[in-house]
Amino acid sequence: MTSLADLLANNRRWSEGVTHRDPGFFDRLARQQAPRYLWIGCSDSRVPANEIVGLMPGELFVHRNVANIVVHSDLNCLSVLQYAVEVLRVEHVIVCGHYGCGGVEAARRRTPLGLIDNWLRHVQDIAERHQHLFTGAMTEAQAADRLGELNVLEQVANVCRTTIVQDAWRRGQLVGVHGWIYRLQNGLVRDLKLSVMREGALAEEYGRALAALMS
Repeated sequence: MTSLADLLANNRRWSEGVTHRDPGFFDRLARQQAPRYLWIGCSDSRVPANEIVGLMPGELFVHRNVANIVVHSDLNCLSVLQYAVEVLRVEHVIVCGHYGCGGVEAARRRTPLGLIDNWLRHVQDIAERHQHLFTGAMTEAQAADRLGELNVLEQVANVCRTTIVQDAWRRGQLVGVHGWIYRLQNGLVRDLKLSVMREGALAEEYGRALAALMS
């Protein structure tokens, strides 16, 4: 079992390796944070945001929570979004879920887990809203995958509906909101074909992405 001392030793080796490859890296990193992307993803330890898209520290601003949910009462998520859009001026907000998400699967099965049940109620609402998209021929795994995909689409819509993104579009700021999903079994990201770049485009783009999902 890895100990805390092992983690500290790993950190020293990593720092030394980065410094050897790029002696000025940490000086640049300490002076400025200028990412082009905000990543809203799941807290799952198997989905390391920077690594799976090949970006270094400083290149990706990250917010993570169980099942990558965006709700208008979550001041933590909204604060990250506001800082990313208005201060860092990111160009893209990526909502990335993943297949095999424990939160999505628990919501699908309505497995009682305690306090988190209240959080996962948001995912259950999505399942109920799209009941017609779950067929009797689906396996439980296929239904969970479908719910994971629908959850990403819904969270993209929620990002677009925030006053933060709406205000950015109205003042002419270029910021796109995109929906992706990651597969643990092969490490590949799937574009769910929902990208919203301007005010008023959500309904059409959402419908197109939903149709692509069903095809």
